[in-house]
Amino acid sequence: MDTPRDLRYTQTHEWVRYRGKVVTVGLTDYAQDQLSDLTYVELPTEGDSFSAQDQVAVVESVKTASDVYAPISGSITEVNKALLDKPELINADPYGEGWIFKMIPDDVTELENLMDADEYDRQNPDEDN
Repeated sequence: MDTPRDLRYTQTHEWVRYRGKVVTVGLTDYAQDQLSDLTYVELPTEGDSFSAQDQVAVVESVKTASDVYAPISGSITEVNKALLDKPELINADPYGEGWIFKMIPDDVTELENLMDADEYDRQNPDEDN
């Protein structure tokens, strides 16, 4: 599994990229692999605010449905509408075209509570890193 070193991670398998004032969030390679072929994504609404660990979105696969959580508190600024027609983008490119939503953090220091790549890899020892 791929674990980019420049991202932060949650225990619920979301990845976080912080650039400028925007946080981009998606599912990790490990999560998409465990879910298998994604068939549907329920996106959050732009402008909605969430607290860290709130359920924000839902992904469904041929195996199961899974919630996607806010890694930090903030407001949704953009959603990846391409996933509505092509949820499989998460499987094909989880860290690129498969991103799920973007948000403006309420408090960027919350990012410090997230795991770095090494911590995330230790949480998932069955991965091939």
